[in-house]
Amino acid sequence: MPRTLLSLLLALVVLPAFASDAAVPTIHLAGDSTMAEKLPEKRPETGWGELLAARFRDGSVRIDNRAKNGRSTRTFIEEGRWRDLLDATVPGDVVLIQFGHNDQSIEKPDRYTPPADYVRNLQRFVADVRAKDATPVLLTPVARRRFDEAGHVLPSHGEYPDLVRALAARENVVLIDMERRSSAVLQERGAEGSKALFLWIAAGANSNYPKGAEDNTHFSPLGAARMAREFAFALRESGLPIAARLREAEGAR
Repeated sequence: MPRTLLSLLLALVVLPAFASDAAVPTIHLAGDSTMAEKLPEKRPETGWGELLAARFRDGSVRIDNRAKNGRSTRTFIEEGRWRDLLDATVPGDVVLIQFGHNDQSIEKPDRYTPPADYVRNLQRFVADVRAKDATPVLLTPVARRRFDEAGHVLPSHGEYPDLVRALAARENVVLIDMERRSSAVLQERGAEGSKALFLWIAAGANSNYPKGAEDNTHFSPLGAARMAREFAFALRESGLPIAARLREAEGAR
């Protein structure tokens, strides 16, 4: 077979593969420990972003999880993490932005971000993503496991979730209200039943936590899976094109 003809046939085989690969969008995750991938020494702590890929059809999206423990909007920018995420973003991608846990930690000056700065940082994130012809999605922070004596879930992020909601409305950005959704899940399970969703470990039950753990912020694998499921339900309702890539089971409870 002439070399030129062979080259042409190879090109016809290879090019569609590249075209198909390029059509797969990436979902980038910018956030904190509740979303982040965990180190082996932290297991069974699990970020809900780690289980997000399972909510989509195989091969229909890529997940780029850049969320990191302890980060606020301010430190995510200062450490160059936002710049790196943006450099990896191309037209057609989606960027999930979920901060608040650390921004509102006024007792931790290494990460605290005053409300006005928090809003400015989120505005920057939205503008930067749109400038890349990608889609920003704002998320309120997930609820901590806090109940009052009557068994009602208590809010634990102050004004920060409302600031996200207001910005999303003002900038016409899709909002996934993870605080309200996660709070409803906790309320449904109750003060005792909700422990299974978090890093509650008996002493001696896990070598990473020889003294046990009673962590009401970070998720167990079960809790992370439930939060990823809640996100998928909300994404389906959002009408974003990427929702069409969810597994069919994500369409209804």
